[in-house]
Amino acid sequence: MRTNEPRAVVVGGGIGGLTAALALHLRGWQVTVLERARELKPVGAGIALAPNSQRALDIVGLGDEIRALAAWEGDGGLLTPAGRWVSRADPGLATERFGGSLVLLHRATLIDKLAARLPDGIVRTASDARLADPGDPGDLSGRARPARVSTPEGDLEAELVVGADGIHSAVRGALFPEHPGTAYSGFTTWRVLVPALDRPFVQHETWGRGQIWGTHPFADGTVYAYAAAMTPEGGSAPGGDEKAELLRRYGSWHDPIPAILDAAEPGRVLRHDVHHIARPLPAFHRGRVALLGDAAHAMAPTLGQGGNQAIEDAVVLAHHAAPDAPLDLAGYTRARQPRTTMIARKALSLSRLNMTRNRPAIAVRNAAIRAAGLLGPALMLRGMDGIADWRPPQDRPYTAAQAARGGMS
Repeated sequence: MRTNEPRAVVVGGGIGGLTAALALHLRGWQVTVLERARELKPVGAGIALAPNSQRALDIVGLGDEIRALAAWEGDGGLLTPAGRWVSRADPGLATERFGGSLVLLHRATLIDKLAARLPDGIVRTASDARLADPGDPGDLSGRARPARVSTPEGDLEAELVVGADGIHSAVRGALFPEHPGTAYSGFTTWRVLVPALDRPFVQHETWGRGQIWGTHPFADGTVYAYAAAMTPEGGSAPGGDEKAELLRRYGSWHDPIPAILDAAEPGRVLRHDVHHIARPLPAFHRGRVALLGDAAHAMAPTLGQGGNQAIEDAVVLAHHAAPDAPLDLAGYTRARQPRTTMIARKALSLSRLNMTRNRPAIAVRNAAIRAAGLLGPALMLRGMDGIADWRPPQDRPYTAAQAARGGMS
């Protein structure tokens, strides 16, 4: 390893943090990832990677490998709890409009593929990191004070620190102690994985009164299901039996929901309240520290863009971190803050639409969606314009050879 490589410390070993670590490594940085957990075990069952994040993964050499994991996309769309179609999806039109289709996969699969591209020793698990000093902005010549991260094993100095430590980010709190942090979004989510069903089904999302359900297959046949409901913050099922809670809420809904609930293991149903950053941060950086993913712009999951935006953040940050030029974190904020703020607001607005409890509003909403579908499926896709069609700022992937010679401008 070259001794003149600039140093980067990534706090958090989730999808955004590992993507940033890989992108920076391929840019010629000496990277250390500090993950609090004892293993790289992601929270959550599945992630849907849209064309925008797939193009970001192209930059770190993983795009095609991820696309190869896509499940076959057949019929699908939006249903009522009784099983009546509200609208039907056309995957071919989405591919034509956005240059690709969704790839649904295990979060653990993506974590494993990112970690496998990193050199041994870069990721340190069971490492509780604390930002001790954000450092001074400036070039990478050593004339400006580096950032400093404290760990139980000692302090680490770096020319760049990346705060990728999630929705309750301690790095964010250290950078912007006056910011109120996250707010409860008004609903909680459940996620579950079950083995392949012995009956055919269509992938779908179902909108009820203050509740939604989604069913999607992975390429290996595993069925990923998620649910969300308007609930008071901090709730839990009686006795902690979240499967029983799902049966109470969704057991009478259309097939294959009862079959999925029947196959679910009681102790493996994940439940999490949803929080978002209601007031945007003043910036995504301070000193030599940059925030990404939920640490910077936690958002409701209703557009499926939380993880996608973290991946985008990572490659854009690396783009503004050429090892032989001044570190441009202000440029990173300018590139990312308006876009992620727009998407976060859109996601929150959609959650209020698809989980309304008002019966007349539900009738009007469903009628409007049906009418839009009659005007043409492409009309239904317009909501993702400016999101799924995003392209990274550079048009060529980084390579290991570039890391060896100091990156690419």
